[in-house]
Amino acid sequence: MNIYLAELIGTGLLILLGSGVVANMLLSKTKGYGGGIMEISTAWALAVFVGVVVAGPYSGAHLNPAVTLGLALTGQFDWALAPGYIIAQVLGAMIGVGIAWLIYKDHYDATDDAGLKAAPFGTSPAIRNLPLNFFSEVIGTFVLLLVILYNDGVEIGDGNKTPIGMGSLGAIPVAFLVWVIGLSLGGTTGYAINPARDFGPRLMHQILPIKGKGSSDWSYAWVPILGPCVGAALAAGLFLVAGS
Repeated sequence: MNIYLAELIGTGLLILLGSGVVANMLLSKTKGYGGGIMEISTAWALAVFVGVVVAGPYSGAHLNPAVTLGLALTGQFDWALAPGYIIAQVLGAMIGVGIAWLIYKDHYDATDDAGLKAAPFGTSPAIRNLPLNFFSEVIGTFVLLLVILYNDGVEIGDGNKTPIGMGSLGAIPVAFLVWVIGLSLGGTTGYAINPARDFGPRLMHQILPIKGKGSSDWSYAWVPILGPCVGAALAAGLFLVAGS
């Protein structure tokens, strides 16, 4: 599979399932209506697992411009490939959230609250305090990237240090990582920790003909875009200074 196509499909699956669980928990008359952060965080973690399993063998499964940035800053990824990766991630996120919207369209139509209709698309703060919201996204992504950077290249082997391939199990550590970030740090902003995850779906919220959808809140959009980039850069800096 082409590396860019792998990033598009992997990110699309991630957002399809991630947006889908938010819609299932929050929109009217769904089978999952009334669920909370445990269900949402768990499904997002498993969505990451799915995306990594599909894209990992072909592109390394960044699925996140912040991951691409962090790996490039530490010299583990070719800068020349970064624009294509990021474009593929954003397009994949747009496609994934569009499919999730279509699946739940009747439930969007049955929901009156514009805020609930926006929730499966972009993140929003529980309490709007932009400096602290920004800090939350920085720290969440810092944790994500730091663990990814230090986990990179870890091998499971036998007594003779012969590597044993983990296959799909190699996606489990990052799934657990996203899970704990969501449960521990996600209560403030909804933990975008991924610029493509927020920008692509927010753009689709603007474009799609969603009845009574309200504002796409572009005045907040810089927080889940810039915050993760800063967090990734800080994690990369620490990794380079402290050593691998």
